Amino acid sequence: MIVTFWGHDFKVNMFVGCTGGFLIAIVSSMFGFGGGPFMVPLMTIALGLPMYVVVGSSLLAIFFNTLMGSMRHYQFGNFDWLMFVIMFPAAILGGYIAPKIAKRISPLTVKRIAVAGLVILALNLLGVY
Repeated sequence: MIVTFWGHDFKVNMFVGCTGGFLIAIVSSMFGFGGGPFMVPLMTIALGLPMYVVVGSSLLAIFFNTLMGSMRHYQFGNFDWLMFVIMFPAAILGGYIAPKIAKRISPLTVKRIAVAGLVILALNLLGVY
């Protein structure tokens, strides 16, 4: 399928995108992370999209997954209101500021920062860091 974004055409395999997005949504809802560490590589590597398309698209997809997962965890009693109240304003502010910063630096730098964050996350999950 050809996807047009601001006058640029990209050939995207929708089956890979939908299947990968579905699997990422299941795993991220089960383990409590937003899905970005997996959605971004899916969209850049498997779908071949550039970072300026991937970042916003990934966040929008993750928003709905996070909303649904949060509602279900709230229904099961796995929800901490104090943590939510503390993190919500910071998340809103970060979501407002980060795109402005990303727009001013090169896509390669954005990728390198993302890789560094993923490596730190992986080391933490493996118990190394």
